[in-house]
Amino acid sequence: MSVTVAEVRELRVNRYMMIDNEPCKIVSLSTSKPGKHGEAKARIEAIGIFDNQKRSVVHPVKHKVQVPMISKRTAQVLSFSETLAQLMDLENYETFELPIPEDFKDKLTPGENIQYIDAVGRRMITRA
Repeated sequence: MSVTVAEVRELRVNRYMMIDNEPCKIVSLSTSKPGKHGEAKARIEAIGIFDNQKRSVVHPVKHKVQVPMISKRTAQVLSFSETLAQLMDLENYETFELPIPEDFKDKLTPGENIQYIDAVGRRMITRA
């Protein structure tokens, strides 16, 4: 699992963080002022990259969280069936299969280049 560690104060909207061992894209981030004896807290709302589930957490701004290393890569479509596409990464020539998302079912053709993301050992087609 390729992750780094960052403090909550360093996070920004449209960046990524791990919530419940799921890589999520931050949608909103709000901080409260520190109280008389407490410290400032941040409320983070995010959407899971792979499952599109909305998650929210509240952490102190000095709390350390995991940030996933997400790489956007290009692959060539070798063949495809109703639900799976066989792809070859154009950088390291690795061959693998990924499920085809509903929006790309009619857009794939063999020999075409597509984009996919690779995060924490999981992959997903993002653009055809």
